[in-house]
Amino acid sequence: MKIIETNTLLQALGVKITRLKILAPAIAKKASPGQFIALMVSENGERIPLTIVESDIEKGTITLIVQEIGLSTKLLGAMKEGESLYSLVGPLGHATEIKNYGKIIVIGGGVGIAEIYPVARGFKAAGNRVEAILGARTKDLLILEGELRKVSDDVKIATDDGSYGRKGFVTDILKEAFTQHPASSAEYGLVYAVGPIPMMKAVSSVTKGFGVKTLVSLNALMVDATGMCGGCRVTVGGKVKFTCVDGPEFDAQGVDWEELEKRNRVYEDKEKHICKLKNIK
Repeated sequence: MKIIETNTLLQALGVKITRLKILAPAIAKKASPGQFIALMVSENGERIPLTIVESDIEKGTITLIVQEIGLSTKLLGAMKEGESLYSLVGPLGHATEIKNYGKIIVIGGGVGIAEIYPVARGFKAAGNRVEAILGARTKDLLILEGELRKVSDDVKIATDDGSYGRKGFVTDILKEAFTQHPASSAEYGLVYAVGPIPMMKAVSSVTKGFGVKTLVSLNALMVDATGMCGGCRVTVGGKVKFTCVDGPEFDAQGVDWEELEKRNRVYEDKEKHICKLKNIK
């Protein structure tokens, strides 16, 4: 569980995203696209789930990408090479069902781009035509563009302010892909999206209108991450599911997005209070 390598992937406009390579041979051997780990920085800390972005069986390492938001992610981002995590468990969750759909679209927003990368790589290896749509508030907050270009047949980018790619949202590009010519939406076997909840919700709304199968990897709050606590409950298709053991991927058009948004804001005030007490910015 030793940190072999750490580097700042992005630091701009108050956002810091860090890439960590961790020695975890057993996890590296078993990890598949779509799965995640849960780690604790210290004995008194919380477990936090992070997608396994890459795994190297020969070196016994896994790569994680984390955006510093709350207390635990800030502490993780401050760790140095050679230091060890208190605990690490994984791989967790169901792996993505990688098969040949023919033509798919992967959509990533913000740090969610790190989560679509291993999935895009897997689908490309299975013979799919992979089209990637990446979104960020501004050019300085875009990550892994080069990596996605290597595993995608086409990459389009949208920024809120128009500083890179086209000005607008990922859904604008998605709608265009579906309406380029008659029946074009029928060419796509799957849309796979990860990012902020409003983005995934918007993608779901678009694809529902065109009847395209859509999967999202949810970032519901997890406490135990192994199905014991129920903290990551989500409602999908009218049924209660646990993101950690039933997911993290779900049918986007069945997700109760309003409920998910409310649950993910439960600890916001407490996180800000603790960070203020510990003088962590």
